[in-house]
Order: sequence, then structure tokens, then C-alpha cells
Amino acid sequence: MQTEPPAITPSSHPYDALTPEVILDAIEAEGFEVNGRLFALNSYENRVYQVGIEDQPPVIAKFYRPGRWPDAAILEEHEFTLSLQEAGVPVVAPLVLPGGHSLGQYGDFRFAVFPQRGGQAPDTSVTDTLYRLGQWLGQIHNIGALKPFEHRPGFDLLAGLEQNNQVLVDGNWIPDDLKPAWNSLIPDLIANCRERIAEAGPVDTLRIHGDCHAGNILCRDETMLFVDLDDCRTGPAVQDMWLLLNGDASERGAQLGELLEGYEMFRDFNRRERHLIEPLRCYRQIAHCAWLARRWEDPAFPRFFPWFSQPRFWSDQILSLREQLAALQEPAISLPGQF
Repeated sequence: MQTEPPAITPSSHPYDALTPEVILDAIEAEGFEVNGRLFALNSYENRVYQVGIEDQPPVIAKFYRPGRWPDAAILEEHEFTLSLQEAGVPVVAPLVLPGGHSLGQYGDFRFAVFPQRGGQAPDTSVTDTLYRLGQWLGQIHNIGALKPFEHRPGFDLLAGLEQNNQVLVDGNWIPDDLKPAWNSLIPDLIANCRERIAEAGPVDTLRIHGDCHAGNILCRDETMLFVDLDDCRTGPAVQDMWLLLNGDASERGAQLGELLEGYEMFRDFNRRERHLIEPLRCYRQIAHCAWLARRWEDPAFPRFFPWFSQPRFWSDQILSLREQLAALQEPAISLPGQF
């Protein structure tokens, strides 16, 4: 028998009400015959579970963090993913539920159901893998360029750096003895990011995956699958490329060249976007810290990220950001044959 859909009370964290019974009832309410098997998967921003289904493969249920996205923004994520799937791009798209919708609601929780897919992260040290990834990214971006997002955010790098830094400063996260170093470093980072953005010049933006790192790509039996478009947004094409690059500047330049060889079979790439890679890397470093700070009231975060509140973490961050400042002051990575 189904329980009454839960209500989130002001005195509790939203996910406190997401009990195993509620999860199973929510999936059952959408017409699935659950068998009671439930397995939590690694996810912190949302809550994701493998749910057993009678006489069928299990499904993956993602319960969106309450208050993060409006329904319209989640539905844009679904529409984009489904349009990619319809165009033949290998993505894991949400299932259209029996009621004809992709976004379920149970009490105060919104959720989507996905088919279960397995695989492992691609080995981006293999040139053929990068070439194939580039081919698929070119096709993803062709679909992404067909229409704009209306309800999902874009990348405002400089404003985002300042806002995320303010979250850390206002929350008093930086230890007192490290504040002088931090407060002198951030303006230099922002200034150098501004210079690199100016070097890039005007750059087109479009609908992109937004968080296209190797962990969000599954490889199995020569098949690639792009997963987790929860952070899809409007941004430059290079945002979906730089997270796949590793090593020193020469190695990353060669890897970007392989990506672009595949990408440009389907879509042109503005090579001046190379100047955005280090500003985007800087943004991600500070945004990650701000994300942890914003989510600290979620009991899962102190449990899984205990080092975030330790002075050692912040001294390491300052060292890392100093290295990032040096990277911002170096020339943008060169492609093979380009000087």
C-alpha cells in the first residue's frame, strides 16, 4: 500500500523525507511494478537510485534536489536529451512515463526515470577515442545550435567568479590566517581571466552538455553513451571539450587536435575559444568550493567531504589557484601545426 506523499518541513533537510518507502511508492505511482530492491548510487547534488522492477531490468530514478531548478528548466534538460536521442546521438535519456510526461512528481519531490546502462569511462589517452568523442560532440552541438534554452543558465565567467568567491567570503570559509593570501589572489585571477576572455573575442554560445568529463561518458563494446545532462546550459563549445584534456600543454594541445579532427567532420570550431580554457578551469575550481559551501547543510556533504572544513584544504586550494594564475599567464595551448 502506498504511503501518503511526503511534505518537506522547514525544520528538516529536504532529503530527510526521501525514505526508501517514498522512493518505491513514487516509482510505483508512475505505473512500474517495483520488487522492493533499491540501491543508492553515488550522487550528491541529486539523489539517484537503482530500482528493481518485477520481471524487467531495473531502472535508474533521479530525484531532483528540491528548490534547485524550476520545472521548466528540468523539462528543457529532458527535451534536449530526448532530441539528441531522436537524432541518433548516444545519450541516456529519461523515459517517457505512462502518463506521457518525463518529469514525475510525488509530494514535494520531482524525479525522472532512466533505463539502466553500464560501462566505464573512456580512455582519453587513446587518439581514436578522442576522435570519436569529437565526432559525437560535433553532432551534439549541431542539435544544440538549433534553438536556445529559455530557462537554463549560461556562463558568465567573470560575474560567476565574483559571486562564487563572495559565497566563500561571506560564509567565512577561508581560515583567518589564509585570508590575506586568498584575498590578494582572487583579484589577480579575475584580472587575468578578463584578459584571456578579451583575447578570445566574440564567441558563439549554444546549448551544451555543460559537464562533459570522462565520468559522464560510458563506454561498452565500442559504444559510447553520454549521461547526466543535469548541468546542460548555454555556453561556448569548448566547455564540452576541455574537461577531456589531460597532461601538460603539449599533450593537451595534441588531444584537442584529435577531438577537433572528429568534431570538424560535422561542425566548424572557432579556434580562438582555446583562450577560454584556463578561465573556464579557474571558474570550475572556485565554483566547486562554492558548491560545497552552499550544500553544507545537507548532511551528506560533511559526511562525504569532511576535508572541506579543514585548514589544509584551503592552503592546498591557494597553492592550486596560484598554479592556475601561472597557467592563465601562459599562452593558450597550441594545436598541432599551429604556432
